[in-house]
Amino acid sequence: MFGLSPEATLLLNAFIAVVVLILMITRMRIHPFIALIITSGFLGLICKMPLPQIVKSFQDGFGGVLGFVGIVLGLGTMLGKMMAESGGADQIAQTLVRAFGKEKVHWAMMLGAFLVGIPLFFEIGFVLLVPLVFIVARRAGVSMIKVGIPMLASLSVMHGLVPPHPGPLLAIGVFGADIGKTIFYGFIVGFPTVVIAGPMFGSFIAKHVLVTPSEDLVNQLAHQSSSKELPGFGITLVTVLLPVFLMLLKTSVDINLPDGHHIRVLMDFIGNPIVALLAAVLLSIYTFGIARGFTRQQVLRFFDQSLAPTAAIVLIIGAGGGFKQMLVNSGVGTAIGQMAVHAQISPLLLAWLVAGVIRIATGSATVATITGAGIVAPLVTLIPGTNRELLVLATGAGSLIFSHVNDAGFWLVKEYFNMSISETFKTWTAMETIISVVAIIFIMLLNAVI
Repeated sequence: MFGLSPEATLLLNAFIAVVVLILMITRMRIHPFIALIITSGFLGLICKMPLPQIVKSFQDGFGGVLGFVGIVLGLGTMLGKMMAESGGADQIAQTLVRAFGKEKVHWAMMLGAFLVGIPLFFEIGFVLLVPLVFIVARRAGVSMIKVGIPMLASLSVMHGLVPPHPGPLLAIGVFGADIGKTIFYGFIVGFPTVVIAGPMFGSFIAKHVLVTPSEDLVNQLAHQSSSKELPGFGITLVTVLLPVFLMLLKTSVDINLPDGHHIRVLMDFIGNPIVALLAAVLLSIYTFGIARGFTRQQVLRFFDQSLAPTAAIVLIIGAGGGFKQMLVNSGVGTAIGQMAVHAQISPLLLAWLVAGVIRIATGSATVATITGAGIVAPLVTLIPGTNRELLVLATGAGSLIFSHVNDAGFWLVKEYFNMSISETFKTWTAMETIISVVAIIFIMLLNAVI
């Protein structure tokens, strides 16, 4: 095309596809689900992919995302509904507002999400905590953006930088890094990054972006509870944090017991995110349901009601996964990564840059981390003295930059917070970019002193 190299042609194709997608949604008012399907097919055609592979790539990406995220969203939404109906969310919100005051409640959300995000995947932490964002914002009388951005920043940093999340864990294996040191350095880099990208940026951007949450989601997650008596703060935390506890227990057992040990096999099952969330939902039937005076028929009705508002969200996220897979299978991610390798810069900056361009191209932080680590790893042996743990963090930081329309997380945040595409860019995309840039600055500073 126009005498461009194959890599440059793929990059141009990806850019054209993203522009077409944005125009279809914003100008032509086509539903994001339909727009993502059309754009995915268009990208496959201009990249000259075989016609059968175009459909299969989209189908694989759609199913790959929803195979995990769909189940997590369903169970998490049910748990959130029970927490709202019982008054558990109201109880936590009141306690946080009392403890931190209305002016500092966004710091409470940051700290809570930072702890919850240690063992939880981003999507699970999101569906567990988003009801609190709705209800804390209402209780404290502050913007949903001001409360939500600190929560999102904490979960994103934990997901991108700290094991046992899949990206950092796989990068540790590729680089041969030490998991304990990586976790330790991850906290050193992660906490100040969250402070800057979370409460500080959230307070700033909340003054410039005003959002009105969806009435359906507000009614579901932040309305006055139907229970006459609020559940206790302790039992509410136990129910909501049960998945966190089970996943932390799994991680601890994995570290301390050898492969194949019967206890480790059992905990790998119990600590699986889907099983852990299911356990919390089953516990909530008693703690948030029967113990609050609800009948089994009422609990069943709550579960039915909880799934309806998330149907469109699930389809959009799945279609975003299909678009991401089309970018991966067309060779865009690999082509951009190879172009970045030719730059003569520090290994840490190179790892950040390679992961960053793959993230922008494919929309997946995990794909960016794994692919970026695979591309950079052979160069590490050529440059002695490179800190392998910081390489993991640099790759993870790059994998978070500039989340946009090819990222399922972009649509998750957009739909739950009821924002336009431009508002999502100003809030979520800007926050992710701040996280990535601030994190690599702290990583380079840390590298100078260790």
